[in-house]
Amino acid sequence: MKKVIPVPDAPKPKGQYSHAVQAGNLLYTAGQIPLDPATDKLVDGGIEAQTRQVMCNLKTVLNAAGADFPNVVKAHVYVDDIANMPVVNSVYAEYFPTDPPARTSVQVAALPMGALVEIGLIAIVQ
Repeated sequence: MKKVIPVPDAPKPKGQYSHAVQAGNLLYTAGQIPLDPATDKLVDGGIEAQTRQVMCNLKTVLNAAGADFPNVVKAHVYVDDIANMPVVNSVYAEYFPTDPPARTSVQVAALPMGALVEIGLIAIVQ
């Protein structure tokens, strides 16, 4: 059974998608880019600030479904420049200090709205 999770405090979707969908005990988040939910604009400050905003947005989405970072089993990380991965890893590690999820990280040609990073998650929920 599929259940769309409403997340009113996250940045509004920029297309025809849901912030998160639960199927059984798995939660699939949409990829989050570094949008400030208050302004609906990309945050300034480069890759570190953008990664922090992405993780903040993901926390909001996870929390709306009754989950948090320890529930995450898989992450998909997209960057516009693979040379930025050490900074992304540093911020990411703050949210997964132990037992991090499985992860795929790739460089892409471009991300929505000129973002430098996008991350989507799969988590276990009750």
